[in-house]
Amino acid sequence: MATAKKKTLPEDYRPSEDEPFMSDQQRAYFRRKLLIWREEILRSTKETLQHLQDDSEQHADIADRATSESERALELRARDRQRKLIAKIDAALMRIEDGTYGYCEETGEPISLKRLDARPIATLSVEAQERHERRERVYRDE
Repeated sequence: MATAKKKTLPEDYRPSEDEPFMSDQQRAYFRRKLLIWREEILRSTKETLQHLQDDSEQHADIADRATSESERALELRARDRQRKLIAKIDAALMRIEDGTYGYCEETGEPISLKRLDARPIATLSVEAQERHERRERVYRDE
């Protein structure tokens, strides 16, 4: 069924405010966008793992060894962020399937199409996100 929707979605389709919110086409658009993003991350992760395996040699020079270990730690942190991002992408794909995608978790209102296009894993509207960030700053400053 998902492949049938992919075929009917034109490659140059962009969601519009003129159509019903989270129509079949909009859901197919965001599903495709999320799946492509997920595949890019997985491909990048495989390349990182390959690079880490290839670069496992011991360096005689202590400066080279320190540089190599620093780069390795950076790559591992990036990989961890990517792992968390894949979990968010998977959660967004589940929301598309259960019909809750595109709606703010806090208010239930639609999240703007521009926000979803820029950040397809968004779960909060811009206003709700701003309130959330203000609360975080208040608690962090205490």
